[in-house]
Amino acid sequence: MAYSSRGRYSSYGSGYGGWAPYVSVAERRQKALAHVKSLNKKGQPTLPVSIKGRTIAATFWGKSWCVNLESYRDFENRLERGRRYVRNGSVIDLKILPGKITSLVSGSSIYKIEIDIKPLAQKLWLEVQKNCTGEVLSVLDLLQGKLSDHVMKVVTSQETGLFPKPKEISFKCSCPDSASMCKHIAATLYGVGHRLDTSPELLFTLRKVDHHQLISKVAKVSVLTGGKGTTARKTVAPSNLSQVFDIEMDDEVPKAEPPDPVAIKMLKKIAANMKAATKKATKKATKKATKTRKVTKAKVGPKKAPKPGR
Repeated sequence: MAYSSRGRYSSYGSGYGGWAPYVSVAERRQKALAHVKSLNKKGQPTLPVSIKGRTIAATFWGKSWCVNLESYRDFENRLERGRRYVRNGSVIDLKILPGKITSLVSGSSIYKIEIDIKPLAQKLWLEVQKNCTGEVLSVLDLLQGKLSDHVMKVVTSQETGLFPKPKEISFKCSCPDSASMCKHIAATLYGVGHRLDTSPELLFTLRKVDHHQLISKVAKVSVLTGGKGTTARKTVAPSNLSQVFDIEMDDEVPKAEPPDPVAIKMLKKIAANMKAATKKATKKATKKATKTRKVTKAKVGPKKAPKPGR
């Protein structure tokens, strides 16, 4: 079956009008499972989209992606079938890479989808950073979507936010549908929303920007010092530790900082290596000295006894 530039197959014949024959959901799942097993055996791991119930996305980043997707009229005609496909587990593999999304979607056959996303323009990214200055307190808050209303508006803006506009998205699918966006592409895009629930940093990866740049220097120092200014000692305040790790902390804070475990480990390793090297060198020298003594003794030989009567 030849794949044309518009992603349409031509070998189903006139009996199907150029379209693939209908395949039930149960048959599609069986085919998909067999295909996944085959790929895994070949050393090609898959990352399926598995949705429980009807909720595709539940977190700030996942929901925001889906809301942005549904806000564009260019896509609205095909999104409903895409939602059905992603909910019934048809997206059997989804990978989000810098500037690219790839997927395998189970339909009448297994279809390959490639979606290219343009990087976020440097000018827009700098503007986003500027508008978020001092308001994003930590990477944890950023990825969990614990943001002020102002920051939420900045990052979700259709014109100047992080989410791609239709003109920044190009895609192709190996299915017979000649429409600009088929249900398999729509299912893939919804799959991205679901994936952002658990891996929100992938949105920044997709747009080729570093999310750490949104954490301003002032905010970093504020978190590290417990909000006491830039002159305080740069350690995480106990109150912040309790919030970040959801654990209870003792009121007393030891004055002496504990030794760095990584540094201790490295020093122990160096000491062990030095000890082993010394032991090896000593053993080698002893062995060499013993061998030398044996050779010397063999050359000299035993002392001869004096002849009698002399």
